[in-house]
Amino acid sequence: MESKRPLYIADADFDSIPETAEEGAGREGNNRRSGQEGRHQTSSSPFAALSTMSTYDQELAAARKAASLAARLCQKVQRALLQSDVQSKSDKTPVTVADYGSQALVSFILQRELPSENFSLVAEEDSGDLRTASGTETLRRITEVVNETLANDGSYSSTLSAEDILAAIDSGKSEGGPVGRHWVLDPIDGTKGFLRGDQYAIALGLLDEGKVVLGVLACPNLPLASIAGKEDSNKGVGCLFFAKIGSGTYMQSLDGSSPVKVNVSATENTEDASFFESYEAAHSMHDLTSSIAKKLGVKAPPVRMDSQAKYGALSRGDGAIYMRFPHKGYREKIWDHAAGCIVVTEAGGVVTDASGQPLDFSKGRHLNLDTGIVVTNQKLMPLLLKAVRESLEEQVSSL
Repeated sequence: MESKRPLYIADADFDSIPETAEEGAGREGNNRRSGQEGRHQTSSSPFAALSTMSTYDQELAAARKAASLAARLCQKVQRALLQSDVQSKSDKTPVTVADYGSQALVSFILQRELPSENFSLVAEEDSGDLRTASGTETLRRITEVVNETLANDGSYSSTLSAEDILAAIDSGKSEGGPVGRHWVLDPIDGTKGFLRGDQYAIALGLLDEGKVVLGVLACPNLPLASIAGKEDSNKGVGCLFFAKIGSGTYMQSLDGSSPVKVNVSATENTEDASFFESYEAAHSMHDLTSSIAKKLGVKAPPVRMDSQAKYGALSRGDGAIYMRFPHKGYREKIWDHAAGCIVVTEAGGVVTDASGQPLDFSKGRHLNLDTGIVVTNQKLMPLLLKAVRESLEEQVSSL
């Protein structure tokens, strides 16, 4: 049965989206992030220096549509995971039909919805493995599921060929950089979570002159209710978070409910703070985050979750801190953080590297940063950075 078509707002008027009294009360502090009077006031966010002349409404509408349809494709594949849907890339990382299909679909939709733009996409996958004899069946399945998703949506009359799919995937080979506009995509962030049936996200952001100006996170397996257990757990599953520079962060269901504004946790007491970290120990040093949490006096155990769904959960206050400290030699990719970064920042949070510097997405496909990434609210960040610095110094002295 065809699922309910998601709601898309073609020219999003954020000022017309209602908010609760609690959210209105929280705006006074959060609106220090933007550069206008009233609802959009001066911003301390690293995204605020960009000119507000371009509102990015059309780009955000296209991004929301692309991420929503990619999420629908991923849900379909996950429900009927076939043996041929999983293959190994040369680095042995599992990659799925949904991973390739998501990238092809997002690329196709962005180019259809924004035909006048010079299209540049920085994305994780390329079609190399699919062009080999062993990839023939996988390519056939990708082509099938992309066309099924497009047909069910009904917005496009196109039927894509295998060559169209390969070309769409390979449109993601851009190197990004500080000049012009570049879309940044992780077609399935959290592939291992996807294969386990756990959390994953379709993460799509837009860079303009090296700054992230909008971001969308589609999180098909994230409950609409807080995972901190403070809300009705019967609200359903499947969230779409979206943020645009100077306009705050909003969440709606993937089925298309009305968007609601979200804000990061306002807690100022580290003992009351819970923290997120990567599910896989190979992705982050859990012993280091444990040491930092101990210094902060955090009492709750860590919430371990795959993908940028952590950024989405943090943006609505499910937890107060996210820490990521990859093992030595690992270089962070921009698609693993671009969308999540603006989703949290526009919700009132702060995202920096371990030394307190904002993330710089203008250097190409990788982030050049100090040691790791930390995320929290403005009140807790000084305390968090102090604990990070002390724990890192202790780690060095113990070697």
